[in-house]
Amino acid sequence: MPVRSAGLLLYRRRPHGLEVLLVHPGGPFWAHRDQGAWSIPKGELAPREDPLSAARREVAEELGVRVSGDFLPLGAITQRAGKVVQSWAVEADWDPETLKSNTVRIEWPRGSGRVQEVPEVDRAAWFPLPEARQRILPSQTPVLVQFEAVVSGKNSS
Repeated sequence: MPVRSAGLLLYRRRPHGLEVLLVHPGGPFWAHRDQGAWSIPKGELAPREDPLSAARREVAEELGVRVSGDFLPLGAITQRAGKVVQSWAVEADWDPETLKSNTVRIEWPRGSGRVQEVPEVDRAAWFPLPEARQRILPSQTPVLVQFEAVVSGKNSS
């Protein structure tokens, strides 16, 4: 059975168009990666956990903020490694300077036996959609495509 995750794509309206919030994973593996490394805030579901509740929990854990509003379903995607990610979009304005991410323990370098604690998310930023397409993990690009379809009124799910 594939690993299931849930996440939220926060968006805001600006005079130049829509912007979406993406997060950059913390830790040494991702430290020097940028293009194609960002993600929507997301995480694994606990057994029998409601996916939208999990998505909201993940935003609180990764960003340090609780969001509410009209959650627009974006459907599910399957990432390259087989993880299924269900997502929603919600309009929200949040200052990335207030980022308060939880931490995770990782072994680094892999196979070394050395464990360190790193922030799950080391950065968050707002991007116009064209730039977000360049920054997001390629396997999450369909989330942006679905978001554009939903906000334009042409739901393609």
